[in-house]
Amino acid sequence: MAIHTMHLVPSTFIRMKEGRKTIELRLYDEKRKQIELGDSICFTSTESGEELLVEVIGLHTYASFDELYETLPLESLGYTKEEMTLASAKDMEEFYSPEKQKEHGVLAIEIRVIATNT
Repeated sequence: MAIHTMHLVPSTFIRMKEGRKTIELRLYDEKRKQIELGDSICFTSTESGEELLVEVIGLHTYASFDELYETLPLESLGYTKEEMTLASAKDMEEFYSPEKQKEHGVLAIEIRVIATNT
């Protein structure tokens, strides 16, 4: 079992730490193709440097974030009830262009928090 490292913006990091976000979304590029069930991921907040260790409990691949958003529960992606009506796969274009999504596909990583360094 491997330990992978990734960064998260502060708002996403907090939602994951609090257990409100149980699925992390990424491009299904070469780095993410190395992730397997049972692996760990150490997420680091881009602002505070705080770390969060999680276990990978599920992996789901999709052709695009549009397809992913139609399939997975938005609550698991970290959206609050107030944000549900505004939630959109377009939110992910801030990080990954439609061209990159088409080239690689996308990945939903189901996680369970193991430990935090606070």
